[in-house]
Amino acid sequence: MIFVVQLHQATTLHYDLRLEVDGVLASWAVPKEPSLDPRVKRLAVQVGDHELEHATYEDDHKSIWDHGTYDSLTAPDAATAIAAGHLKFELHGTRLNGVFALTRTHMGGNAKNWILVKVATA
Repeated sequence: MIFVVQLHQATTLHYDLRLEVDGVLASWAVPKEPSLDPRVKRLAVQVGDHELEHATYEDDHKSIWDHGTYDSLTAPDAATAIAAGHLKFELHGTRLNGVFALTRTHMGGNAKNWILVKVATA
């Protein structure tokens, strides 16, 4: 399955993390650059799914920051894990490599708020 992180200059500069799930790109807006430091947590706001073709889309406001493949590490599959509010996955990208986790937080009472973190390895 593919993933892409797009640098997006909208109202504010942010990163769009997109993971291929069931034929679409499940997507989160991440206000700060994804970190490889397991101590650093990043807010990730879930946004609407995008079509797979969006993985290669670039324009004056959006560029591909990283891309590659990923493996879902949460059983039984990524779609079920997202619905349950916790997805653990391994990225194989140019900039981002290793195991990451997305966890729904309900911060501020909003179910669209998740936390993205690099998982520490022993």
